Amino acid sequence: MPKTHKLAVGKTAHYATIGTPSKQIRRCWIACHGYGQLAKNFIRRFDVLDDGETLVIAPEGLSRFYWGGFTGEPVASWMTKEDRLDEIADYANFLQMLYDLYVPQLADDVQITLLGFSQGAATQCRWVMRNFPHFHHLVLWAGLMPEDLDYRPHQDYFSGKKLCFAYGLQDPFLTDERLAWQQKFADEQGLDFNLAAFGGAHEIDRETLRQINEGLSAGG
Repeated sequence: MPKTHKLAVGKTAHYATIGTPSKQIRRCWIACHGYGQLAKNFIRRFDVLDDGETLVIAPEGLSRFYWGGFTGEPVASWMTKEDRLDEIADYANFLQMLYDLYVPQLADDVQITLLGFSQGAATQCRWVMRNFPHFHHLVLWAGLMPEDLDYRPHQDYFSGKKLCFAYGLQDPFLTDERLAWQQKFADEQGLDFNLAAFGGAHEIDRETLRQINEGLSAGG
C-alpha cells in the first residue's frame, strides 16, 4: 500500500511594500490579499496610505497557480483543504518572519494594523490566534472570521484593539445571510467590530481605506 509523507523544505516567499522602513515610520500595515491575487498588484490599492510615515507590507500566498487554466495569469492562494494544518503553519511562520524583520526597524510607538482581504481575512485571524503578535488594529475586508477558532479565552489580548469589518454593498460573495452570521459569531466571541460599508463590490476601495486609516489613527 502506498504511504504519504511530508518533509519541511526551504521555500522562497514573496511580498511587496510601500514606504521605507525607518524610525520615522509611525504606522505599519500588514495586508494579506485574497484568493487568486498577487501581492505586487494587490498593494497598489494602498497607495493612498503613502505619506512618508506609513509602511505597507503585503505578503503573498505561498501557493501559486494559473488563473483560468494553463494560459491564465499566475496568481496565489493562502491554503486549500489539503494538508491545511501544514499550510496554516507555513504561512503563519512567513507572516511572523516578516513581522519580526520589519517592526523592530520602525518607531517604538508604531501603530500596527493587520488587514485581511477576502481569503486573507482568515489568514490574518489564524496567524493572530496562532502567534498572538502585538498589534493595535484588525481590519477584515470582505472576508469572514474562521468559525473553528475560539476567541473567547483571549479577551484580554483583544481588549483595547480597534476591530473593523469593511465590505462592499454590491459584493456578490457577501450575502445578507453571511453578513448576519459574521455579526452573530463576532458577538458570541465577544469581539466588537465597527462596520465600514461602501458602494462597491469585492474590492479594496481606496476612499474607504483612507477613511478607515484616519479613524484608526485618531486617538492612537
